[in-house]
Amino acid sequence: MTLPPGSLLFFTIIFTSLLTVSFSGCTSSEESSNQISDGAGEIRLMTLNPGHFHAALVQKNELEGVSSRVHIYSPGGEDLALHMQRINGFNQRNEDPTEWESVIYEGHDYFKKMLEEQPGNVMIVAGNNRLKTDYILQAVDEGIHVLSDKPMAIDSGNWIRLRDAFRIAGERGVLLYDIMTERYEVTSRIQRILAQNRELFGELQTGTPDEPAVVKQSVHHLYKMVAGAPLRRPQWYFDTLQQGEGIVDVTTHLVDLSLWGTFPDEAISYESDVELIHARRWPTMLTEEQFGRITGASAFPDFLQEQLLADGRLPYYSNGEIGFTLREHHVNVSVEWAYEAPPGGNDTHYSLMRGTHSNLVIRQGADQNFRSTLFVEMAEGTDPVNLERALEASVEELSGEFPGLSYLKNEYGFELIIPDEYYLGHEAHFGKVAEAYFGYLKEGRLPHWEIPNMITKYYITTQARELAMRADSASDL
Repeated sequence: MTLPPGSLLFFTIIFTSLLTVSFSGCTSSEESSNQISDGAGEIRLMTLNPGHFHAALVQKNELEGVSSRVHIYSPGGEDLALHMQRINGFNQRNEDPTEWESVIYEGHDYFKKMLEEQPGNVMIVAGNNRLKTDYILQAVDEGIHVLSDKPMAIDSGNWIRLRDAFRIAGERGVLLYDIMTERYEVTSRIQRILAQNRELFGELQTGTPDEPAVVKQSVHHLYKMVAGAPLRRPQWYFDTLQQGEGIVDVTTHLVDLSLWGTFPDEAISYESDVELIHARRWPTMLTEEQFGRITGASAFPDFLQEQLLADGRLPYYSNGEIGFTLREHHVNVSVEWAYEAPPGGNDTHYSLMRGTHSNLVIRQGADQNFRSTLFVEMAEGTDPVNLERALEASVEELSGEFPGLSYLKNEYGFELIIPDEYYLGHEAHFGKVAEAYFGYLKEGRLPHWEIPNMITKYYITTQARELAMRADSASDL
């Protein structure tokens, strides 16, 4: 039964027989003897407390080998209602509609109920982050596979539990994975490939804290339009004890891109390959009126009252910067959240990789019409003729995967011209992550480097938060 938008009809269907699926250890490179078959419906989803719109985006399109019946376990309320509006919107759209059947359990014991019933074999979790790590830990201990939105851990205590979760997942033979959509942005993909081209890029520079070898920056906006309508954020989103601070949230993507793009398909150890250099955090100030525009609430809720300043504003710690070394190469990542973009503005992304022959730069500002654009710019001492020859050869080689790719000269080097069809859009990236993850489920294993790198990624973000908080405390003395 497909629920109509805004329906208050919630019910539970309990499977009398479950298909038990187990896998080989997550870190094993050997083929599993208990893979999910290619038969349709073998992968069965359970969505846990969908408080973030990312939970719905996993289902934006039908997915091969995934049952159309999805079980949702939720405490109810506005988060669930918004989630169902999105799912039913996918079902009812004119172009390429989906056929999801939502089976909903609503109650305060929603997580316990999911563990008791287990009508599915994969848990999707995207919402309030306060208990997310504990949910992940208990789910994998019960033999449930987990596809989680970021962040999977928002503080150092949760990081320890997350590390335990990966160990237990390996013992139980289940796959734990996070949704790293930015890997599917075409400019990030091409930047990663070109950084391995020694004729074009050379070697990654070591850099310094002031001039890092790798820089990732993003600017976002709390009040924004999505699919032609204002994005409604839940009130708890503005409590960093529930959502997490910016330094452990969006920076997850930036740290991930740094590891993934700099040392492709290599396992990075948080113990031997990473050193934190500095970290800082700062708030975006929100008035009650601005809070209301974003959430629809008439006033700040009780759980935020103690955080308000004397003038009534909320200091929302959504901004953060991390400086660290990755195998002795200096990296800097930073995220900023403004209330609203200026007229004609949008979210922006900047990425720099410094090579001995060239710098690979992604810009997404006003000059690029807020479209992610990749530049190949000359490093000091580079012969422009040799650089263009290397770029021409690189573009020809890439044409097999990206037909129509070309470049233009500019005063700094070259701009890559990427055909429109390779810009999939943020929402489509969720489907790409889901396809990859479900492919791993069928194989019975993740790539060997994914698990150590997820552990390292969340070590960097959560330890950076601790470092930034200590710096704040010291400055107050």
